[in-house]
Amino acid sequence: MELSIKPFIQNKKRIHLVGIGGVSMNSLGELLLSMGVPVSGSDRAHSAVTERLERLGAVIHYGHAAENVDGAALLIRTAAVHDDNPEIVRAHELGIPVMERAQAWGCLMADYKDVICLSGTHGKTTTTSMMTLIAMQAALDPTVMVGSNLPAIGGTLRIGSHGCFVAESCEYCNSFLSFAPTIAVVLNVEADHLDFFKDLDDIIHSFHAFCLLTPKDGLVVVNADDPHAMQAVQGVDRKIMTFGEAETANVRPAHVTVERGYYAFDVMVDGKYYTHVRLSVPGRHNMMNALACCAASWFLHVPGEQVAAGLDQFKGSSRRFELTGKTPAGATVVDDYAHHPSEMRATLHTARQMGFRRIFCAFQPHTYTRTKALFDEFVKALALCDQAVLAPIYAAREQNTIGISSDDLARAIPGAVSLGSFEEIADYLRREAGEGDLILTMGAGDIYKVGKMLV
Repeated sequence: MELSIKPFIQNKKRIHLVGIGGVSMNSLGELLLSMGVPVSGSDRAHSAVTERLERLGAVIHYGHAAENVDGAALLIRTAAVHDDNPEIVRAHELGIPVMERAQAWGCLMADYKDVICLSGTHGKTTTTSMMTLIAMQAALDPTVMVGSNLPAIGGTLRIGSHGCFVAESCEYCNSFLSFAPTIAVVLNVEADHLDFFKDLDDIIHSFHAFCLLTPKDGLVVVNADDPHAMQAVQGVDRKIMTFGEAETANVRPAHVTVERGYYAFDVMVDGKYYTHVRLSVPGRHNMMNALACCAASWFLHVPGEQVAAGLDQFKGSSRRFELTGKTPAGATVVDDYAHHPSEMRATLHTARQMGFRRIFCAFQPHTYTRTKALFDEFVKALALCDQAVLAPIYAAREQNTIGISSDDLARAIPGAVSLGSFEEIADYLRREAGEGDLILTMGAGDIYKVGKMLV
């Protein structure tokens, strides 16, 4: 029988979260506390989020130790926490049930009427944020779980009513297969996370299974311009709404205008006018993200003017083409989380439309496996800036067993330089970039620190 979190919530039994400082884990902890459930947790270090949880009543241990688990009725872990973690070992010894973070979220989602799960290799956080603002504008009072700080909700979690849940849904380790969508959105499907998935077919199969989680009267929203996404929905016997610029798409843009990278367009649903959208974030990829939200909103009978107002309010989320500031020499510094070649291309194309003199891209590759698997794609993407300045590879959860480095990338990219530290990168960019230039700090690690040094 599948383990459920509900009896522990109903009986107000203590739930212990291993790695409680993580993005989705701290949101889960806060939601449980709001239901009156005693929460404890552990993490390696103090952070703003762990201190916030402590203020809300959580008991948090810094460092992982077996005794942290004593007295807990249920343990929740992330995929990043391994079986040899002392808290997991102790829970098994004491017969305390252990559940994955994604399973816990899935159990909680099942209580909501409309559950909009936004998935895809790229654009999840942005599209979840856009959908959140539309749902708030339409007075749906959504409960929200998003992967990056969204200023409009003051963090990564919004606790609303049980009518609507908006959730960022990640395919890594198949975690979204534990969710309970009534509307499944597939933005795009590409080769990524090849430390977990066997190959692209394996990823397509995972997205197919995700779409099948929707009920018979649910909806699947899919990108008509993305052949792999379309492959993922083949044979899915649900209502399917496609979005994109393809002639065949149900939800399409018309009368598109672009001003310094910012898109405005009419939204047509099955050939009929739905609304006119002016985006407050730049880039064609954001027009696509907005169209996906329009499809879900149309299905939920949200009036077009509320969709337009919600999208207009979205000014970006943390680390998504986020303005860091200006250097003393007058260069504009922007930070972006892009770490897959497609995201990088989208961000660099957007930057190109914004009228900068030159674009310097300070890029920190994320994981050795991704750098090796997508090497040629990274080279092509980074050729789109005027100069690539490479930081050492961010290891995340890996050891460098394949002997790859940023020097290898630099040798393959015309004009690129590879430097050994953030200090060297900052010094280099201070010398090279000036008035009218853009410095883009890019990557999923801690490259944003270079931008802070520069401004």
